[in-house]
Amino acid sequence: MTDSSKDTEIHGSSGSGRVVLLIAGGKLAMIAVNDLAERFGQLTVLKEEPEAKWDVFRRRARLKGPLYALGQATCALMLKGLARMSQKRIREICADHRLRIGSPRNIDLRNIGSVNSETCRHLLRELNPDVVAVYGTRVISKETLRAVDAPFINYHAGITPEYRGQHPAYWALVNADTDRVGVTIHLVDEGVDTGGVLCQAPVRFTPRDNITTYQYVQMATALPLFVRAIEDALARRLTPRNFKAPSKHWYPPTLVQYIANGMFRSIW
Repeated sequence: MTDSSKDTEIHGSSGSGRVVLLIAGGKLAMIAVNDLAERFGQLTVLKEEPEAKWDVFRRRARLKGPLYALGQATCALMLKGLARMSQKRIREICADHRLRIGSPRNIDLRNIGSVNSETCRHLLRELNPDVVAVYGTRVISKETLRAVDAPFINYHAGITPEYRGQHPAYWALVNADTDRVGVTIHLVDEGVDTGGVLCQAPVRFTPRDNITTYQYVQMATALPLFVRAIEDALARRLTPRNFKAPSKHWYPPTLVQYIANGMFRSIW
């Protein structure tokens, strides 16, 4: 049973409990906020600030080398233009699947700087949630994970463990691994998308989709799974699984990789 002092009403058979959502901002995050707020009543959202671009570059330079990191940064700039060109397709996806981007009214929004800040941990302890949902944040530290006695449940836009990290659907398509184009809902541990899998589902795109629209299509499939996993957590019936499969952490493509994959594999 959940603590009766936790006052968020859950619509469905899972009882009641408090849900806190950690996000990093952006249109996709607001779609998740809107959907969860509709299903779980008033929702407390802890929003972190974007990581400084220089910090991102330095980290990637340490991991992959400065030239690779520069190629990733250049590609990111180009993809911003592609995203603007793809707005019609994004609006179409949102309309077809009733995905709402606008700011919802029924939320308690708190700015936390970083999910790994003491501000975040203090708020988590104060809110004492029954479940912490996660979308789009930086890697969560063990200190934050241990701040409260509640499962952290993440939506990942790819199939784990084979496609962890960033742009997983894109890389699965590049590898012609169409059976691994999908979404995963999993528990959060100290790794990068390495927690126990709660549910997965395949996703298919149209020829009109590209790397900037994939996640909108994936979101439509993932949201019902995300809700179900949260309800299972509230009802204390989570059954995580660990798959024995090759595990790989993927990174954003460089500009050269993106152009080459588009020209020779028709994956844009």
